[in-house]
Amino acid sequence: MESLKAMSRKSNYLDNGRIKGFFGVLKREMVYGFEIQFKNLNELKKAINKHISNYNKLRSSAKLKGLIPIEYRKISSQ
Repeated sequence: MESLKAMSRKSNYLDNGRIKGFFGVLKREMVYGFEIQFKNLNELKKAINKHISNYNKLRSSAKLKGLIPIEYRKISSQ
């Protein structure tokens, strides 16, 4: 898994706000306290993909009116 350098303008923190929030949740829910759980990079990649899938398809949020992100996006785009 490769990461790309952020391409935001200098001193414009709003460009990266959503992704920083996502990685904050990812670290809080999956990384901190689980450092020794992954034996290699491949296991970590699988766990991250599973977490992203669960985040989008199963996890409801009060900020999204109790909906999961996929449902909220559908309603918001109509």
